[in-house]
Amino acid sequence: MTDLVVLSLERWDGVWRRNQYLVAGLLAADPDLRVLFVEPPDDPIHDLRHRRRPSTGRGLTRIDDRLWTLRPVKWLPRRIDRGADDRLASTVRAAVETLRMPHPALWINDPTAVQLAQRTGWPVLYDMTDDWLAAERPESAQQRIAEGENWLLQHAAAVVACSPELIRRKRPQRDDIVLVRNGVDTARYLAPAPRPADAPEGPYALYLGTLHRDRIDVGLCVATATALRGSGQLVLVGPEAWSAADGERVRAAGAIVLGARDREDVPGYLQHADVLVVPHLVTSFTESLDPIKLYEYQAVGRPIISTPVAGFRDEPGVTIASGAEFASAVASALPVESAFPDGANARAADWSARVAAFRAALPLR
Repeated sequence: MTDLVVLSLERWDGVWRRNQYLVAGLLAADPDLRVLFVEPPDDPIHDLRHRRRPSTGRGLTRIDDRLWTLRPVKWLPRRIDRGADDRLASTVRAAVETLRMPHPALWINDPTAVQLAQRTGWPVLYDMTDDWLAAERPESAQQRIAEGENWLLQHAAAVVACSPELIRRKRPQRDDIVLVRNGVDTARYLAPAPRPADAPEGPYALYLGTLHRDRIDVGLCVATATALRGSGQLVLVGPEAWSAADGERVRAAGAIVLGARDREDVPGYLQHADVLVVPHLVTSFTESLDPIKLYEYQAVGRPIISTPVAGFRDEPGVTIASGAEFASAVASALPVESAFPDGANARAADWSARVAAFRAALPLR
């Protein structure tokens, strides 16, 4: 058997992102592969501080015959518990032993999760999906990210990045980084889907993605929702990772915030939207991205309006606007009466091609 341990920045849930698509593709391509997918640890103290019901982890959970998930727990903040990372690494090692994975490879997304690699010597692939050093984080968190990334760039058996900009930024530390872009499940996005029951009855502009201050321009969402009053609505689909105050501002302006939706339902929201929007901030952090929504938007063939953000600004057929022009452009685009095109742009970006490139880079025995 071939064994792979994935240290992910996201949970294995119904909102599929890069990791899930690649893991599913790898399992389909290799009948001898087994995968332990390690989710970010639960943090009950953090949950309590933010008035959320605390979660306390989840042990080994079998998803299918060759895929398991594990969610550890970080019981105390690192400033109090200096051994937190050691305990998290020990939890993963115990699960690996239970599954009888004697010589697994490590796939690391989270640059702060290097402890396991340092303690075991397992071969590592570092998959860079974002330039976390360019994101706004507390100084202590930034230091941990920098230390982890420096170690990974020096010691990983292979390094993969999702965008040419990430490769350009990290090339001084590593000159053999492999480009593996994001993609789309082309067949699923091209298949006509029914209009979702909770979509507005009239015209709507839709944003798909995690609602987070790292990416989304809250003020622009407010301006757009306000501009659409009387002609349509702004709909936001994706996990809410912004503050409660941000969510309240956007809803008060007239936007519909639906929250996370299962991957099987997402194509319907996109296909029935009149226009797809990208009200993103343009920052050093967002410049490092290869947005999955670019490929999903292109697959359904609806009109796209975006701020001049990486990925979208150089694509033919995308309307680029910012500030007040963005809101007015979206308002002018509603409603749109057009049939779904054939999604030709998406076929070249199918996840199957990305899986093949990623598989070639993995340091599997």
